[in-house]
Amino acid sequence: MDDHVYKKIEIIGTSEESSDDAILNALAKASGSIHNLRWFEVVETRGSIIDGDIGRWQVTIKVGFTMKD
Repeated sequence: MDDHVYKKIEIIGTSEESSDDAILNALAKASGSIHNLRWFEVVETRGSIIDGDIGRWQVTIKVGFTMKD
């Protein structure tokens, strides 16, 4: 079994639809430039309020990926 070294970074996804959609948006964008994504963890969920309603979800996630040899 190979030993791996991982790196973890923090990113923020947004969505007008839901917190889950904000996570999916963040992962989709990250996967376009970061290779070997392995996991994510939700750090914070927040949103903006417009006229008493949710305007936009903002979800901070940490994503982990294996570093290239």
